[in-house]
Amino acid sequence: MSKPKNQMRFLNVNRYILKKQSLISENTQDLEEKMYGILKNKISGLSFSPYLEGQDPNDKTIISEKQIADRLEIIRPYTHWIRTFSTTHGNDQVPRIAHEKGLKTLVGAWIGDDLEHNEVEIANLINIAKNGHADMIAIGNEVLLREDLEVEQLLEYINRVKEAVPNIPVGYVDAYYMYFNFPEIVDACDVIFANCYPFWEYCSLDISVEYMKKMYELAKEYAKGKQVIISETGWPSKGEPYGGAIPSYDNAMRYFISTFEWAQSENILLFYFSSFDEAWKMNPEGEYGGYWGLFDKDGKYKFKK
Repeated sequence: MSKPKNQMRFLNVNRYILKKQSLISENTQDLEEKMYGILKNKISGLSFSPYLEGQDPNDKTIISEKQIADRLEIIRPYTHWIRTFSTTHGNDQVPRIAHEKGLKTLVGAWIGDDLEHNEVEIANLINIAKNGHADMIAIGNEVLLREDLEVEQLLEYINRVKEAVPNIPVGYVDAYYMYFNFPEIVDACDVIFANCYPFWEYCSLDISVEYMKKMYELAKEYAKGKQVIISETGWPSKGEPYGGAIPSYDNAMRYFISTFEWAQSENILLFYFSSFDEAWKMNPEGEYGGYWGLFDKDGKYKFKK
């Protein structure tokens, strides 16, 4: 892949003197009550994956409409939007069912190095949009970060979808700093979708939200005036430490509360990751990969109420 000469990797948390979060001292019961209060009033958005234990998108598990509807019904009272990641193996039915339940949809096509599969994802995405079930569109997720495609290939997909459905905002999802690296992607997109994860940059909980704001500000700086939406952020409730980032029940609540207090005060559209714990993610990410959900693998809310 052709890379920009001065490519940014990520922000360095040590560059900033950041204010610690006041929530650090609150007890577990107070955190539970405050978090559920935010959810009860609905958050802006949730990343949605309908897979159950024993199912794995890497194994091309086919998801039934009933399973999709059941999982959506669990989260429906707590969010305005959902974000999807694929339009194949049953996921193409998610946007329609979500609309039937009164949810708005950021519909994603999974794009990678399998060009034949990409064509199916793109065709299904266009069909979903033409049938009126996409409120926004995301072409790919961290494709450039993974180095799956050349930037020119990604631009071709983005422009093709924009031409097919010109009245729906189209963007691309990647780590917040990738828009500095690839300004041509900013030019092509109607909206900028930025993944902002202090956890994956070894950031301690007490400065994590302040650091996440820096991530957002950097994406805005290079967005050329276009709207920046936080397409993913979150904190796992269980797992081994990741540098200074410590997964825990209380830390997951602290991060959620501070994140949405800030996002709501600034009127920022933000998709929290994720709806459900997903066991299949432990293989690529480690133990904490399975514990990013607001609900456990069986669909039970994790943080009491």
